[in-house]
Amino acid sequence: MTNVKLQMTNDGKLFDIYLAELIEWNKKFNLTAITGPDEIRKRHFEDSLALLSHFSRFTSHCSLIDIGTGAGFPGLPLKIACPEIKLTLVEATKKKIEFLKHIVNVLGLEGVEIIWGRAEDIVKDKREQFDLAVARAVAELRVLVELCLPFVKVGGLFIAYKGAKAKEEIKAATNAIKILGGEEPIRRGGSGSEVSLIIIKKVTKTPPKYPRRPGVAKKRPL
Repeated sequence: MTNVKLQMTNDGKLFDIYLAELIEWNKKFNLTAITGPDEIRKRHFEDSLALLSHFSRFTSHCSLIDIGTGAGFPGLPLKIACPEIKLTLVEATKKKIEFLKHIVNVLGLEGVEIIWGRAEDIVKDKREQFDLAVARAVAELRVLVELCLPFVKVGGLFIAYKGAKAKEEIKAATNAIKILGGEEPIRRGGSGSEVSLIIIKKVTKTPPKYPRRPGVAKKRPL
């Protein structure tokens, strides 16, 4: 597991509220397949905070975009732990957007923008504006880099949360990463049941034709 524990964050009570609201909403809206309290804490909250073990300097005062955030992971746990983050959450499913708006209000979080839409559509207004982009359980890496790297400033990072197939995904995504302005990835974590973090630094601007129109990256990965 990650070395970052929930009790080490600025306000563990917020995680308790988040947990209770997620379980209650999940009864009606099926926001997550993970439903047990202990499993939610481990696989959603603590896994989301794994980034802090390696990149605390990027999460103290940075602009962060979470693409395909679902019920708020990893973006909202990172915001709870590091309130100074300027956070943007992007999600294409309306019921999840409703939950995100509710939980941000209940938790009293400030500096959070919630956008209903797909990365390919909203990038025109957000291109290369963020210090850090993150994505978790959205798509394979060669698809994710096309969706996420265009949002990152040159010098910033894209971090993908991955599991057991991280090495294979990195190998398959080598060409796409180069085309889209990233340098060779670094992999952190991944021992035992720990989440793997694939870290890609943005070194050149992403060509303006990327990302392609919705659905193309998945159908025809670079």
